[in-house]
Amino acid sequence: MPLTAFVVSGVQKLVLYETRARYFLVGSNNAQTKHRVLKIDRTEPRDLVVIDDKHVYSQQEVRELLGRLDLGNRTKIGQKGSSGLSRAVSAFGIVGFVRFLEGYYIILITKRRKVADIGGHSIYKIEDTNMIYIPNDSVRVTHPDEARYLRMFQNVDLSSNFYFSYSYDLSHSLQYNLTLLRIPCEPAEVEGLHSSCSKQDSFDIFEDEGLPTQVVHGLKNEPYAKYVWNSRLLERIKDTVHPDWLMYIIHGFCGQSKLLIYGRPVYVTLIARRSSRFAGTRFLKRGSNCEGDVANEVETEQIIHDASVMSFTAGSYSSYVQVRGSVPLYWSQDISTMMPKPPIRLDQADPYAHVAALHFDQMLQRFGSPIIILNLVKKREKRKHEKILSEELYRAIINLNQFLSPEHCIDYIAWDMARYTKSKLCNVLDRLGMIAENVVKRTGFYINRSDFHCHTLRPDERWGDLGGLVIAHGRLQTGVLRTNCVDCLDRTNTAQFMVGKCALAYQLYALGMIDKPKLQFDTDCVRLFEELYEDHGDTLSLQYGGSQLVHRVKTYRKIAPWTQHSKDIMQTLSRYYSNAFSDADRQDAINLFLQVYQPSESKPHLWELPTDFYLHQRNTMALPQERRSYTYWWSDGVLSYLPLPYDEVPCEKNKKKVLVKRVNRYEESTDMYTEFFKPYELTSFDDTFCIAMTNSAREFMPKSVGLDPSPFTVRKPEETGKSVLGNKSNKEEAVLQRKTAASAPPPPSEEQISSSSEDDSEEDREDDATASQRSTPIKLAESGDNVRTQEEHQQQPARETYGLNLSALPRDEDLFIYHRFAHLGQNQHKVERRDQSTDLQKTLENVISLVPVSSFDGDSIYEMMPPRVDLESRNLFENHIHAGQGLIRPLCREDLLLYREYLKNRYM
Repeated sequence: MPLTAFVVSGVQKLVLYETRARYFLVGSNNAQTKHRVLKIDRTEPRDLVVIDDKHVYSQQEVRELLGRLDLGNRTKIGQKGSSGLSRAVSAFGIVGFVRFLEGYYIILITKRRKVADIGGHSIYKIEDTNMIYIPNDSVRVTHPDEARYLRMFQNVDLSSNFYFSYSYDLSHSLQYNLTLLRIPCEPAEVEGLHSSCSKQDSFDIFEDEGLPTQVVHGLKNEPYAKYVWNSRLLERIKDTVHPDWLMYIIHGFCGQSKLLIYGRPVYVTLIARRSSRFAGTRFLKRGSNCEGDVANEVETEQIIHDASVMSFTAGSYSSYVQVRGSVPLYWSQDISTMMPKPPIRLDQADPYAHVAALHFDQMLQRFGSPIIILNLVKKREKRKHEKILSEELYRAIINLNQFLSPEHCIDYIAWDMARYTKSKLCNVLDRLGMIAENVVKRTGFYINRSDFHCHTLRPDERWGDLGGLVIAHGRLQTGVLRTNCVDCLDRTNTAQFMVGKCALAYQLYALGMIDKPKLQFDTDCVRLFEELYEDHGDTLSLQYGGSQLVHRVKTYRKIAPWTQHSKDIMQTLSRYYSNAFSDADRQDAINLFLQVYQPSESKPHLWELPTDFYLHQRNTMALPQERRSYTYWWSDGVLSYLPLPYDEVPCEKNKKKVLVKRVNRYEESTDMYTEFFKPYELTSFDDTFCIAMTNSAREFMPKSVGLDPSPFTVRKPEETGKSVLGNKSNKEEAVLQRKTAASAPPPPSEEQISSSSEDDSEEDREDDATASQRSTPIKLAESGDNVRTQEEHQQQPARETYGLNLSALPRDEDLFIYHRFAHLGQNQHKVERRDQSTDLQKTLENVISLVPVSSFDGDSIYEMMPPRVDLESRNLFENHIHAGQGLIRPLCREDLLLYREYLKNRYM
């Protein structure tokens, strides 16, 4: 069977040239050896005319073409002063074309940044874009509302968390992409699927020599439309231009870090794909629409691979996928009351769980079985709030499961995480770890390598119980965990981190990196993974809720620094402000960007609509021709392949989604070596992405000599490069912070801080006092360490502390004031009410004489007379004010002598 490889896009660098009548978009590959030209008409005021001749130009040919265009568009023949063809902008890809009420705009990516690398396939983040109006000014038909739509469209910041790749399909999982490479392609299928290939695309350099042809099947599959955010923007040109011009972007998060295991690089990648269907902001998008698409649906995939081998076919790659999303019911929250926790209401009765059936049918097609639901909303409340969703979801799953076979039933796990957080006897993360272990054993994970010999030499009993599907060349993940709370933000992110941590241990064990599938907290590996997940959670929370996470993993571990509680309060206020005042504008921008609403002069404007309900519920406006069965609620063919996901089965329907191109083995479009290493460029080793990315040895490993460099060794907080107390790596600063926390009153617990819907209900507030006593925000040092540290501070000479020697003892008056202050602090709780006849001397025998020490002449709860300030104090204060304004008085002799004495004691 011939080798298979992903096709690298032939359009990676673009230059837009401008004439009065047309735009010419010249695209080239990375090496700039092959070029394509796109012609865009500028004489049409409202229509989009794009012409692609499908021809591949060499560098010399495209120069000659541009020269002829320049010569032909000059004002006078032979004139050299004014060019007829001007260069407008350089870019790296086309986001799409959009039209409001006037003509079309083209959106180009003008700045990018590499954020990850998977098997040599680079993943880029969009850093900046440029939106260019296509029609010429001479034919432009102006509209008064065009500028408002343009501002609204640009409210979707394309420079924040939009990602793309020229060769790797980000809308699908690694398991789907690598399974695609192993699907056999028959020659007939190749010709049939890609009959439009030109002879130039399939040119063979060995054809004239009589040597055997070295053939590679280049694959290019359709993206998963649910996670593509610019599919509507490319809809007008999709069928008229070459596929290399089409670049699909995803929205969510992408982060990558390097785990060094005794010098061996292992890349840990986290990719989150946000659904473009029923997308929106927190209180404006809840539950599900009538097509089974839920709000805040995000698919999170963690990819672990040995970076010492780059190739997908020769390297070792592993991935694990989990999902979060709103409860799949018809429900919403009324935000008109301006309450921190608006009441939850069920908008429609759904006795046959029709909308839940549509949602879980999508999941069975994409992930297979079992589908495991981890529901973290509250179950016991004095007044029903979150409990409404728990009861309705449980009924829907019971109804759907009665029509499925027992081995493929939907598993439902309900766990009140907020209540467990307050319990004295239960550790939240321990309980989540038990759930995660059971989930990973049920679903398994993906790896493209069969078991290593070390698994036979050092067997582990948990490895034998692992689920999924074992195949000849590795394992497949079958099924998925779906986690939800009310917002799917704070609690959900912590639960997903614990499941990801458990899966990470199994993945590293499968790759032969550790001897048992178990990872401990406070190791470099887990800290690196926790930092990735916190960035992931903050990013998703900002997109949906308007603020970063309120409760983090450290909060549930109860090791968060005391400064974290004030930050949590600010995040809660930020989230409330965003939900109350800016979410409506953000929702309108998302609706316009996704083309859910398309402006037209015959329709009311977007800002005039009372609701966007009918924009996201399209099926409610039309009578269905065929009503879906309530008992046979899954799609045809899905059950016959379970537990395998239907989308990954090599059936005829799925093969039609793949374009296959028969090319030479050394063709640039499939040569990942040239694409990644770029031998035609002079590059600096220090500027490469693998050097600049987060590194466990540089960021987390202790700098002390003699400690174990293994990233799986449990370390104390002060031993690591990044302490759990913050970014302070200095040991003295960590000790000082712990001392400050020890002397401060205990901070309020995490349940008391926030008023968001992630908080506790009114019924649980009676336990807040005990919860705040139980929470230990800082892990205090041992008593022996405290005594030793105090002795060290006492033994420090005064010269090191103050810069000069304090030879004279304090005056007797100062010592008397200090002793009186200390005595007052010791005896402040010993005053008791006695009968007035009791002897005054006996009453105050343990109390000092309470003589007023205030400097105020009159000082009571009713009035207060300020003290008189003497002339010397006034002069001192005025000199201080003048110094702040830059008016410094000349130094006298006493000042110079004092400063000279200070320098001598300090430095000499």
